[in-house]
Amino acid sequence: MFSNKAFKAAFLISSIMLVSLGFSLQANAACNFVATQDGSPLVIKDEYFTTPEAKQFKETCINPYTKRFAADPELGKKAKKYYGTYSCSQCHGPGGTGQTGPSIVDDVWQYPKHVTDKGMFETIWHGTNNGMGAKGRGLMVEGDNETGFNVDELLQLIGWFRLNYKGTGEKPWLQ
Repeated sequence: MFSNKAFKAAFLISSIMLVSLGFSLQANAACNFVATQDGSPLVIKDEYFTTPEAKQFKETCINPYTKRFAADPELGKKAKKYYGTYSCSQCHGPGGTGQTGPSIVDDVWQYPKHVTDKGMFETIWHGTNNGMGAKGRGLMVEGDNETGFNVDELLQLIGWFRLNYKGTGEKPWLQ
């Protein structure tokens, strides 16, 4: 049997461990990105999260541009310029409805994770096993950190995709 002192000590140690676990979970509350290819951790340099919107996305996995563009479509139209930056239209067509690559504005997802902005971000940033190369900063040409979308540009582009959604399904990215 436990003595009163032993019970108090065990209770104190258990309490400290639970509190420590709580702080540990809070410290890891940031968005954990994974590669579309294999689900492995996707490490994106902190220095690429430069704008308030990019920093918010890193912490919450929620793209602030998606709701902002839905509320004011004129803002979203300006983001279309990023669609042509790295020749997205060559595969996905002029309006994102598909060409040699799949549509990115309908509800038929190549990867189920595209129902979230985080999932779409991961795929565009790091590429796929199905022919799409990485488009994220520093990944398009090895060692060239100036090539590729920066985080903020990519978030705006995804907001533009959502603004131009032509599917019949729900829009979970707006919830």
